Amino acid sequence: MNLAELLARAARVFPDNPAIVAGARLHATYRDFAVRAAALAGGFRDALELAPGDRIGLFMSNCPQYLEVLWAAWWAGLAAVPINAKLHPREAEYILEHSGARACFVTGDLPPPGGGRVATLERLIDVDSSEYRSLAASDGGAAIARCAPDDLAWLFYTSGTTGRPKGVEITHRNLMTMALCYLADVDEVAHGDAILHAAPMSHGSGIYCIPHVLRAAKQVVPESGGFDAGEIFDLVRMHDGAAMFAAPTMVKRLVEHARSRSPALDNLKTIVYGGGPMYLADIRDALSVMGQRFAQIYGQGESPMTITALSKWHHANDAHPFYDARLASVGVAQSAVEVRVAGEDGALLPAGETGEILVRGDSVMRGYWANPEATAATLAGGWLHTGDVGALDEDGFLTLKDRSKDLIISGGSNIYPREVEEVLLRHPGVAEASVVGEPHPEWGEQVVAFVVRAAGASLGEGELDRLCLQHIARFKRPKAYRFVDALPKNNYGKVLKTELRERLARERGAG
Repeated sequence: MNLAELLARAARVFPDNPAIVAGARLHATYRDFAVRAAALAGGFRDALELAPGDRIGLFMSNCPQYLEVLWAAWWAGLAAVPINAKLHPREAEYILEHSGARACFVTGDLPPPGGGRVATLERLIDVDSSEYRSLAASDGGAAIARCAPDDLAWLFYTSGTTGRPKGVEITHRNLMTMALCYLADVDEVAHGDAILHAAPMSHGSGIYCIPHVLRAAKQVVPESGGFDAGEIFDLVRMHDGAAMFAAPTMVKRLVEHARSRSPALDNLKTIVYGGGPMYLADIRDALSVMGQRFAQIYGQGESPMTITALSKWHHANDAHPFYDARLASVGVAQSAVEVRVAGEDGALLPAGETGEILVRGDSVMRGYWANPEATAATLAGGWLHTGDVGALDEDGFLTLKDRSKDLIISGGSNIYPREVEEVLLRHPGVAEASVVGEPHPEWGEQVVAFVVRAAGASLGEGELDRLCLQHIARFKRPKAYRFVDALPKNNYGKVLKTELRERLARERGAG
C-alpha cells in the first residue's frame, strides 16, 4: 500500500484533468503531476541517494511545489516531515535533527532552518532553484516504491506548546483511512471539484489533498500562498465545487467578509472546520450568513482529521429537537474509528458522563518517533488517550469540554472553561473570550476570563457577570476579568492558555 498509487491511478484514468492550479493558472494536469512526481522520485534516489524509509523535510509556504515534493516522497518510499512555515528556524532545526531528515525542501521567502546548518541535513534545496528543476527533470523517473501499510508516510510534529514537540508517526494505512473517511463522513468529492489550500499544507489542508487526488480533483493553491478572505472568494468564483479546510478563526474572517461584501457563493461547496473550538454562537452566525456549506471534523495529529465528524446534513437538520446540542458537538465517530469516554480509572463511562476521550482504529498513529515511553502511555490498552475531555450522548454525538489540563477545579467542583466561554460569547460586545484557572487559597482555583471586546463595545464586568448568572451556576462564573486587545495564539490559531496562566502568575508575583 503506497499512497502514490492513488496519483498514478488518477493519471491513468483522468490524465487531462487539472491537478494543480496556482490561483487561476494551470500548473499541471494529472498526467503532468504523475510524470513530475516520478521524475523527482528518481532524482531523490539517484542524485540525492535517498533510500526508502528516509525522511525529508518540507519547510515551505503553500505553493504548487509542495504537492510535487510530497507525492514524489511517497513515490520514492520516503517519509515527509512537514514543518509549519510560521515556526522559528531554530524550531525547524530541532524537528529536522530529531527526525533525522537527510534533505529539506524550502521556499525562498522563509529563513533557512538552523541558519542553513542542520547536523543531519545533507541537502537544503530551494524549490525555485535550478537544483530543484534539475531533480524534477530526471530522465525516465522512478517506479513507485513498494511500501507496507504500516510504513511511515508523514512524520508530523505536535505544536509543542507545553515543551518539545513530539514526532507523530503516521503511516500509509493511517492516511488511506483518513481519505476514505473524508469521502464517507465529511464530504463527497467529484472529478471536477476543487480544494483550496489556504490553510497550512503542513497540517490538515496538506493531507486533505489525498482524498482529492483519489477523485482526480483540482488542488488550488492561492497565489498569495496563504489565507486572505477576499482572495478565497475570488477563487471560489473561478472553481466549481470548491471546498477548503479552515480553522475557526479563518471561518470568522470569511463570515465577516461575506457579511460586508456579499460575494458570490454559488461555487462554494463545503467549508470543513476544525483544529480548535467553534463556539455555538459563531457557527450559528456562519450558517446565517453563508448558508448550509459547513461540515466539522475533530481529530488530532495522532489520528489526523479522523475522530468525529458533524456532516452538512446535521448542520442543516435544524428541525431536530436536539439541534442546538448537536450543533455544539463535534459530531459522531467517523466510520473507521471507535470513540469512547473513560474515567480516571480507565473504565468506560455511560452516556452523558464526562471523561477522557479515547480513540481506536486504523487512523491512529503508529507511535511517537524515538519516544517509546510517550508511545506506551498514549496508546495504553490499545486506545489513543487524547487528553481531551468530553461526553457522548445516547446517540453517539461527542461534545468536547476541554483539554484535561485546562479543567478548573474550584471548591471540589469541576468547571469546564469552554462552557463559560460559550456563555460569554453570547454577548454582542464580546469578540473573543478565553477562560483559565488560577490558584486560590480557599477554593483551590478560581475562574478568570480574558475578554476581547468587539469593535466599539464598552462593556464591563457587571454586564458579563449578570449574563453568566442567567445561564450557568454561580460557582462557574468568572471571579475576575481581564480585558485585552488580543488573545495569544499558536500557528494554527489555537489560544495559548499556558501563556494566559503565565500572565496571571506574573501578576501575582508582581503583587
